[in-house]
Amino acid sequence: MSATPSPTPQAPSPRVATARGAGLLVCEACSAVQHPLHGHDASHTACWRCNAPLHWRHPASVARTWALLIAALILYIPANVLPVMETGSLFGAQRDTIFSGVVFLWNDGSWPLAIVIFVASIGIPLSKLVALTFLLVSVQRGSTWRPLFRAQVYRLIEAVGRWSMVDIFVAALLVKLVQFRALATVQVAPGAIAFGAVVVLTMLATSSFDPRMIWDPVEKRSD
Repeated sequence: MSATPSPTPQAPSPRVATARGAGLLVCEACSAVQHPLHGHDASHTACWRCNAPLHWRHPASVARTWALLIAALILYIPANVLPVMETGSLFGAQRDTIFSGVVFLWNDGSWPLAIVIFVASIGIPLSKLVALTFLLVSVQRGSTWRPLFRAQVYRLIEAVGRWSMVDIFVAALLVKLVQFRALATVQVAPGAIAFGAVVVLTMLATSSFDPRMIWDPVEKRSD
């Protein structure tokens, strides 16, 4: 009777070498790699090449991102509830929110434009807020769950933020709403200001979040 073969031991996963693990700092302005000055903390070190401040991680990244994110969440409500524009003509006045403008375009037969405005003005900002909240909570909990996926989520948020050109979509909505209205006047309402603030705050929150914090618990677990 043959003996049961013993299972082959699995080799431990190789540890990934990082600049922080080697005691090196990378300048985010010029990409120069350097050691911190002897006797100085990284937060008080400047780059030898461009004199930009150096740090292991963005100072107060989580607190700053939470502050910007909460402000954006608060303003997201009036941005969608308050009217974004007030149109007046010889036939009367009309106050339109983002959603009512989408409904108007859909009922008017311009459903492609309605879908674009709905996705860009309602869907994308809400998705960014939810995704940033997810990343912040996972970092604060020290989660090691699928760090690559979370890093990809952050890169997607960062890429979408570059295309947050609100004026194009608002201008398209204005043109369609006042089309064929004689002597029509258009005024920006408080909802548009709140919506613009949401876009700016989410972009600032994304830039203040340090994605390197996603990998810190993974490195500690591999030690």
